[in-house]
Amino acid sequence: MKILIRNSHTIALLDLSKREIRGGWISVTDGVIDGVGEPGQEPEGPFEEILDASGMAVLPGFVNTHHHLFQTLTRALPGATDAELFDWLTTLYPIWEKINRDGVKSAALTGMAELLLSGCTTTSDHHYLFSRNCADPIDATIEAAKEIGIRFHATRGSMCLSEKDGGLPPDTVVQDEKTILADSRRTVEEHHDPSPGAMIRVALAPCSPFSVTRSLMKETADLARSLDVHLHTHLAETKDEEDYCIKHFGKRPLDYLDEVGWLGDSTWLAHGIHFEKAEISRLGSVCCGIAHCPQSNMRLASGIAPTLDLIRAGVRLGLGVDGSASNDNSSLSAEARQALLLGRLKYGAASLTVDEVLRWATRGGASLLGRDDIGRIERGARADLALFPLDDIAFSGAGDAIAAILLCGPLRVHTLLVEGRIVVREGRLETIDLGRLLEAHRAEARRIRE
Repeated sequence: MKILIRNSHTIALLDLSKREIRGGWISVTDGVIDGVGEPGQEPEGPFEEILDASGMAVLPGFVNTHHHLFQTLTRALPGATDAELFDWLTTLYPIWEKINRDGVKSAALTGMAELLLSGCTTTSDHHYLFSRNCADPIDATIEAAKEIGIRFHATRGSMCLSEKDGGLPPDTVVQDEKTILADSRRTVEEHHDPSPGAMIRVALAPCSPFSVTRSLMKETADLARSLDVHLHTHLAETKDEEDYCIKHFGKRPLDYLDEVGWLGDSTWLAHGIHFEKAEISRLGSVCCGIAHCPQSNMRLASGIAPTLDLIRAGVRLGLGVDGSASNDNSSLSAEARQALLLGRLKYGAASLTVDEVLRWATRGGASLLGRDDIGRIERGARADLALFPLDDIAFSGAGDAIAAILLCGPLRVHTLLVEGRIVVREGRLETIDLGRLLEAHRAEARRIRE
């Protein structure tokens, strides 16, 4: 299919050599950008569809590098709204174990719908909860991604240390190591697509140092290398985690991660708040990645990630909304705005630009996921494009359209393309019936709270 986007107010290239094109155009053929240009130079076509982007800013689709989609069912939950991480988890585990397969899928669709409407075209998901009520949650979430049309990186999470073993989760939501490793291999072999432009990829993702064994961490790293897939986990999120690692492993979280063979450029870590200066240098020396989740970190009072220090050291940085039970929404545009504001609070207003944070939200996130084919607007990149309207009252008087997306927002996207397919048109999802989805989602949320 051939599509032409023309008459844009601004095309945000977010490139160091050229920031934007005013009034320009983008042509797309079979899911790939095959032309970007100045006004008056539009190709003649023919085109199956021509989109008028007058009064709109066109950005690369946002990339979400950390989420727990099943948690959309437990937002603003009494008993967890004012808790820190460990107490928050122990409050929610007994509720999460009730989620069935239909609930997993409706939760995933709801979170993905929110992401799409916020301008996000690619998301990862860290699903680590396996109970008797849903034997194949990763498969259900992949089905949801295909149905709604989002580019998806599923991470096969795991927990094997329950309360009786000194871990945090109850016995009802963990699996044994043999089962975890066998299903990790199956999930990769059945679903992972390494080809350029892939819509579905898989990574392996033991949950955290306090929920899995040392042996599972090592064997998962070996398995990931043998299957040539990425690794993901939570690390350095809270001081409690740091204390746990020192008590149980006799070392700090990063030293533990190094011991089990995880430090490398195919690993990205969620949060990355509590690192010492020398540890930041170690992360940069191996080009490790960090998924920065500012809203969740603030909500749980976990701390402020040292984003600019990480980048200066050579660490790759992207953004993640984290789970909707600790963030309470799934808006990547809201996450990017918070990353800008929190970063300026830490480093100073002149130290962090809007363009830099938008690069975290796009090409930075793509880099974490091991992709160079998304997160940018240029010839040969996949056509993942977000068209934001600038006629809302919040933007009246704005002089810089690109800066306004973060400083005046967040807002809903007007039109969204994923792999050249229009999945949001005039602010409405094209691929699913949102009303029916929310009805099912709310019913499942009520059921698991009873």
